Amino acid sequence: MINIANLEKKIVYFSATDYNFAIFSYKTFKLQMKVFKFGGASVKDAKSIKNVADIIKNNLKDNPLIVISAAGKTTNALEKVVNEYFNNSGNAFEALEDVKKMHYDIINELFDAENEDLTAEINDMFVDVEWILEETAVGSFDQTYDQIVCLGELLSTKIVSAYLNSIGIQSNWLDVRDCILTDNNYRDANLDWEETSRRIRKTVPPLMNNALVLTQGFLGNTSENFTTTLGREGSDYTAAIFSYCLDATSMTIWKDVAGVLNADPRIFQNATLLKEISYSEAIEMTYYGAQVIHPKTLQPLKNKNIPLFVKSFLQPDNEGTIVTDKEPSNYPPVFVVKENQALLNFYSKSFNFVDEYKFSKLFDAFAHHRIKVNMTQNTALSFSVCVNHDERKMTALCEELEIEYNIEIISDLKLLTIRHGNAQIIEEFTKNRKIYLEEKIRSNVQIIMNSNEILA
Repeated sequence: MINIANLEKKIVYFSATDYNFAIFSYKTFKLQMKVFKFGGASVKDAKSIKNVADIIKNNLKDNPLIVISAAGKTTNALEKVVNEYFNNSGNAFEALEDVKKMHYDIINELFDAENEDLTAEINDMFVDVEWILEETAVGSFDQTYDQIVCLGELLSTKIVSAYLNSIGIQSNWLDVRDCILTDNNYRDANLDWEETSRRIRKTVPPLMNNALVLTQGFLGNTSENFTTTLGREGSDYTAAIFSYCLDATSMTIWKDVAGVLNADPRIFQNATLLKEISYSEAIEMTYYGAQVIHPKTLQPLKNKNIPLFVKSFLQPDNEGTIVTDKEPSNYPPVFVVKENQALLNFYSKSFNFVDEYKFSKLFDAFAHHRIKVNMTQNTALSFSVCVNHDERKMTALCEELEIEYNIEIISDLKLLTIRHGNAQIIEEFTKNRKIYLEEKIRSNVQIIMNSNEILA
């Protein structure tokens, strides 16, 4: 027997036949490697994919592991397929054809000659979804959603990997579902960290021998071999999982913006770049709805003090934002807007107080229907809650609670959160506007208003 010390910080024993793999794994963990995550906008078409290839080529010395999202608006398009399928409208196959056309157009523009192997793999992926659509929709909407929507990430990564190899950048395509194990909480699956870490440490190092590894974001797998997803925009989280498990020196999210801004530039004209923020500030911003980083991304990085860079794939040489443990001395006001909100007002029918017992039952119902609560307020006889407007989930929730409560639903709202603001700024955003709810907690102010209110 042969032992190698300090692999995963303990003595690990290997048979002689495993010696070469053990030496290779040990050396690989000692390499300086980084994790790059590219979002859908960065691979939305052939031109964008070529730009991503240039960024990767210029960073090959960093031994990067690449995580890629579905191309462009593919996830939205596949959500339409799922909805048409469950509505039994007869339009599911037609909706899938739109996804096919988009990806075949990208392939035709990327490759000068027909890539038969890639085309065959892409065809097989579409056939897997068509088999689902040929059957009558039964069972769980969320489970079916994950089996169909996962197609987007599989398509984009197959195409990008094939293109990288065609231009001389050796790329090993990894099915992330072989690494990330989750429970069966479809559409928002919970990670089995111990088993996922074991799989990543076993699977990834051999693939990184003179090649980069390219894999999917957003996806996982159950012990029963069903695909799961980690929550909308969950590719950032996937990259953080790999960063944590492989002890990456850093993680970079490549976006279509300059970095983390103090406001959404599509809404606020004078949004400014935050060159440096702390993990804590980033977690607060994502909790309140800032979309530049997925909410679950920060904790794994913070636990191992792995720096996070947020940079622009349009201007890759620019500095961007760095997220670390260091807390800057002060921040400018930060504005976060969540669109498509609804306000649910619950009024007790029994004229009893909305007390701790009733709060417990209410929040149990929200958890059961997987409705995220963005803001709450209560009086003695009523409870108001701001949530993301999901018609299907809200209907099921109200059907469960209407026995005890009269329920009022106000839709077409948005939730504005202001961090590090002052009285003058708060006055500016509340004056002459219809405010449905307002709440202040320390330096945070949350305001619910009509969706058509202009904030710029």
